[in-house]
Amino acid sequence: MNILDEILAESASRHRALCPRQVLGSRVALAGSAAVNMAVPRNDKRLLLAIVETDGCFVSGVEAVTGCAVRHRTLRVEDYGKIAAVFINIKTGEAVRVAPRLDVREHARDYAPDEKRRYYAMLKGYQEMPTEELLSIEEIVLTEPIESIISRAGVRVNCEDCGEEIINEREVIRDNRTLCRSCASPAYYQTISFRDSSKELLLSDFLVVEK
Repeated sequence: MNILDEILAESASRHRALCPRQVLGSRVALAGSAAVNMAVPRNDKRLLLAIVETDGCFVSGVEAVTGCAVRHRTLRVEDYGKIAAVFINIKTGEAVRVAPRLDVREHARDYAPDEKRRYYAMLKGYQEMPTEELLSIEEIVLTEPIESIISRAGVRVNCEDCGEEIINEREVIRDNRTLCRSCASPAYYQTISFRDSSKELLLSDFLVVEK
C-alpha cells in the first residue's frame, strides 16, 4: 500500500465510502504542504495552517494528510464554495493556494478508460493523474497578517453591546467601543425570541397524555 492509499483509507474511515472529493482533498493537501516545505502529518499546533474554501468530504482529505483540524485551530473554513485550499508555513510565511485544474473532470477519463460511469472515472482518475495535470498551485500573499489570523488563544473581552464574551481576539473596535462581530455588522442570524434557559424543562412538558 502506497502513501496515497494509506491516506485515502484514513479519509474513507470517516465516511461510509471513499468519494472523488476526498481524493482531491488528499492530493491538494499533499501538493500544498510540499510546496511550503512542510512534512505531514503534523503533530504540532503552530507550524502549518490550512484554510479550506468549502466544507464536506474535501476537508476530510485535507485533514487526513496534514493532521490540521479545527479543534487544534490549525484548520479554518472560508466557505467560498470552491474545491480549493491554502497552506501556510507559519514559520517562514510561505503560502500557496491549490485547486483542481478546470478540466479535471473530463481529463480523469483518460486515466480510467475502463470506467463507464463518470463518478467512478473521477474517483480512479484523480488518484492516477500526475500532479501537474490535476492541480493548479499558486503562490499567494495573505491580505491579513498571519498573526491576526491565528490570534492569541486565551484572550477574552466582552462585547459592550450584547455583553457576550469574545475569545481569540475576534473583537471589533468601532467608535472606540469593543464589539463582537455580530453586533458590529450584519450577523448571519437574527434573534426572533429569547428563551430563559434558567427555567428547568420537565419531561412532562413534552408528553401528550391520552384521555
